[in-house]
Amino acid sequence: MQNYKKFLLAAAVSMAFSATAMAETLKMGIEAAYPPFNNKDASGNVVGFDKDIGDALCAKMKVEKCEVYVSDWDGIIPALNAKKFDFLVSSLSITDERKQAVDFTAPYYSNKLQFIAPKATTDFKPDADYLKGKVIGAQRATLAGTYLEDKLPDTEAKLYDTQENAYLDLTSGRLDGILADKYVQYEWLKSKDGSAYEFKGDPVVESDKIGIAVRKGDPLRERLNKALAEIKADGTYKKINDKYFPFSIE
Repeated sequence: MQNYKKFLLAAAVSMAFSATAMAETLKMGIEAAYPPFNNKDASGNVVGFDKDIGDALCAKMKVEKCEVYVSDWDGIIPALNAKKFDFLVSSLSITDERKQAVDFTAPYYSNKLQFIAPKATTDFKPDADYLKGKVIGAQRATLAGTYLEDKLPDTEAKLYDTQENAYLDLTSGRLDGILADKYVQYEWLKSKDGSAYEFKGDPVVESDKIGIAVRKGDPLRERLNKALAEIKADGTYKKINDKYFPFSIE
C-alpha cells in the first residue's frame, strides 16, 4: 500500500512538472527598427528574420508561448539583464565587450560591414584618406559605429539611435555616406528611397558574427544552441533565410 501511495505521489509530481514545462512562456527581446531583420508591419506587429528565427527556436524547444518585447537599441542589453525578457534575438554582433555583459549562443548568421553613398559620388573610396573630413552615418552602439570611431578618427562620425534615422539624413543630404551591415543596406537599396544609392568598395569587415544573447550563466543558452542546430538540420532555417534573401547569410 505504501509503495502504491509513493507511486501515485511520484506520478502526480511528474505530471505537475510536465504541465509546468508544457506551459512555459519565454520572452524574446527585439529592437523592431532594423528591416529586414526586425521591424513592424502596417498593423504594428513585429516581423522580420530575427522574429521568425526566434519563433522557430521556441517551437523546437516546445515552448507553449513565445512573447515579443520591443526595446530601444541603446537599452536592449540592460533590459535583458533587468529580466524584461529572457533572450535577445535582434541582430546583435558578438563582440568581446558584449561578452562581458551577456552570454551568446553560436552565431545564427554572418554579416559584413560596407559603405553606401550616392551613385552620383563616383569617386567615393572606403579609405581613410578619402573619408577624411567626410560626414558618415552609423547606428549608435553598433560594430559600424565603433569602426568609424576607432578606424577613421579623421572622419566626422554621426551616430543615430536607429538605422532608419541615418537613412533619413542621408536622403536629406546631411551625410556623405553610411556604414552599416551589408544585408540591412541591401534591403534598403531596393527601396524607392534607396534607389539613388549604392554600395561603395568592398566590405571593410568581412565576418561579423551575429548571436542570440542571454543573461550570464543562463542554461537557456544551451537549449537555444540545441534548437538552432535542429532548425538548421531540418531545413527550417533555410526556409526563413530564403524568405528574406536570394542567397545564404548563414
